[in-house]
Amino acid sequence: MTGYNPGLHILATFSSSPEQLNDAVACRTLFDGLIGQLALQKVGEVYHSFPGGGFTAVVCLTESHVSIHTWPEFNLATFDVFLSNFNNNNTDKVREFFSGTIQFFNATVISKQEIFR
Repeated sequence: MTGYNPGLHILATFSSSPEQLNDAVACRTLFDGLIGQLALQKVGEVYHSFPGGGFTAVVCLTESHVSIHTWPEFNLATFDVFLSNFNNNNTDKVREFFSGTIQFFNATVISKQEIFR
């Protein structure tokens, strides 16, 4: 072991309104805003809206990634964010990204795991 701690990974399931869980455009605006606010660097992204409703999104960052998958028919979403600590301790940024997402979706957290890698 080198003593390196790769970083914090938050995995969560939350409930929200079907309207918000169908709005991939608003989610992209949210994620872009949080990425800018937290001085993260995006290197790629995919947003896909499903014909029957819901969307999935994965944003690759130099620091690692953020992803979401929604099921509006069940008022449900799964979400995760992981930021590497390679150059900086990004623990607070992971928590801020999570908190900003939960606030935006006016969500109720069903489950949340914090994994220190």
